[in-house]
Amino acid sequence: MGILEGKRILVTGVLTDSSIAYAVARIAQEEGATVVLTGFGRMSLVERIAKRLPEPPPVVELDVQNTEHLDTLADRVGEHVDGLDGVVHAIAFAPQGALGGNFLNTPWEDVATAMHVSTYSFKALATACLPLMKSGGSIVGIDFDATKAWPVYDWMGVAKAGLESCSRYLARDLGPHGVRVNLVAAGPLRTMAAKNIPNFKEFEESWPAKAPLGWDLSDTGPAGKACVALLSDWFPATTGEIVHVDGGVHAMGV
Repeated sequence: MGILEGKRILVTGVLTDSSIAYAVARIAQEEGATVVLTGFGRMSLVERIAKRLPEPPPVVELDVQNTEHLDTLADRVGEHVDGLDGVVHAIAFAPQGALGGNFLNTPWEDVATAMHVSTYSFKALATACLPLMKSGGSIVGIDFDATKAWPVYDWMGVAKAGLESCSRYLARDLGPHGVRVNLVAAGPLRTMAAKNIPNFKEFEESWPAKAPLGWDLSDTGPAGKACVALLSDWFPATTGEIVHVDGGVHAMGV
C-alpha cells in the first residue's frame, strides 16, 4: 500500500509535465491516491497533459481570480470525488513588469495581480475546498524561499513572502477543522513558470554550486515527493511549516 492509499487529492497548476504539480499528481497516484486536477485558460493542454499520468484524472476549470469558479469549486469537484483529503496549491503569476529588476518602477496594477494570483489565492482555494474536507486533511503550497531579496524575482518574492505568512494564518484558522497547512520551498527548476522570469539564468548558474547536496534544475521529483509526504498521514502534527527542498542552499551563507 502507498502512503496515500484511499486519499482524494486536488492538484492545481498542472500545465506541463515539467511542473512540480505534475510530479505531485504522478507520485500521488503511484502512492494510491485518487487525483483531480484543475486547469485555467488552456484547458485542452491541461487535459492532454493529464492523459500522460498513470491514471488520467478529471480536470476542473479554475481561475482563482474568478469568484464564481471558487464559489462552485466544491460542487464541481464533488462530481468526481465524495470529498477531499488533500489540496495542492501550485499557482503563481506576476506580470513581466513585476519581474526582472524593475522593482522600483512596477505599477500597483502589476503588483496587485501578483499578490492576488500568488498569495490571496492560497486562502481562496483553501476556503473553497473546505466544505469537502469534513474529515480534515492537508493543504500544501509551492513556495520559493522569501527570506532573501533574490536577483530578478522582485515582486514575486514579495508575493511569496505573503504566501508564507498566509500559510501560518491558515494553519491557525484551519487547525480546528483538522486541516494542516504547509509549504514546500523548492529550489529553482526549469518549469514553465521559470521560463517567464527574465534572466532566470542567474539562478541556474549559481544554485547547483551552492547546494551541499547538489541540485538538478530539471528534476521535479524531490519537490513532488515532499508534497506527497506532507499530504500523507506521516506528518499528523505538523502545520504552519516550510519544508525546504533546495539541496540545502537556504541554510548556507553566501
